[in-house]
Amino acid sequence: MTLSLGFSPCPNDCFMFDAIVNKRIDLEGLEFTERLADVEALNTSAFAGEADVTKLSYHAYAYCIGSYVLLDAGSALGRNCGPLLISKRSITSDEVATGTLSIAIPGKFTTANFLLGLAFPRAQNKTALLFSEIEPALLNDRFDAGLIIHENRFTYEAKGLKKIIDLGEYWESETGAPIPLGGIVIKRSLPDEIKQRVNRVLRRSVEYAFAHRTASLDYVRAHAQEMSNEVMYKHIDLYVNEFSVDLGPEGRRAVELLFEKAAETGIIPPANSALFLG
Repeated sequence: MTLSLGFSPCPNDCFMFDAIVNKRIDLEGLEFTERLADVEALNTSAFAGEADVTKLSYHAYAYCIGSYVLLDAGSALGRNCGPLLISKRSITSDEVATGTLSIAIPGKFTTANFLLGLAFPRAQNKTALLFSEIEPALLNDRFDAGLIIHENRFTYEAKGLKKIIDLGEYWESETGAPIPLGGIVIKRSLPDEIKQRVNRVLRRSVEYAFAHRTASLDYVRAHAQEMSNEVMYKHIDLYVNEFSVDLGPEGRRAVELLFEKAAETGIIPPANSALFLG
């Protein structure tokens, strides 16, 4: 059986999926045709039901939960890895809370934007940009603040930009839970046996990546743009961890908390389908 597979070109995703793409593991008879795209493009693709299996933001999952179900393997959850709100000039959280600032965000349906809405409900003057365009936009004074994700958390200080707030720390202080950023979902319409098989294959791919850390280097490097190896591996270490192998009870609870808090505040619609693979 051949399944379409969507994930981002970011180091953490390429690290996790390398063993599948390059057939380093037992795929249990499955074939995959991969499509690499920015996370917000993947979110939009999921809304249209284009991929059989895809990475998406946890925020976006709320809007396609009727069509997809979350796998236990492949998620990006963790501590001290949340999105950062940054600026060129010094800005306080109180200033953000007034809602008067213009803010560049990496996509309406990213978990980063969800967290921004949770922390600063009045901050609605937002413009979506490709995540890699946010730092240059701030340096060119196009926006007061910017919400950064991925490897930009390792580069902004060197460019003279300043942190306003770490929204991952905000989430952790509010909940005590790791922050759910992105997950891997599969179409609910597929047979349960196929869903379980994909979950096993994905878990095997992540475990292989951990056990053979340099095996994926060429594949990760090919999609890492001008990133240094140091930043590349910092990125991987930040977003790929035990929750990527299996959400487990703590990871599942963190996802449930995110959905509960978001539904309470009206940021997302209530979930009417089971969040997790049975």
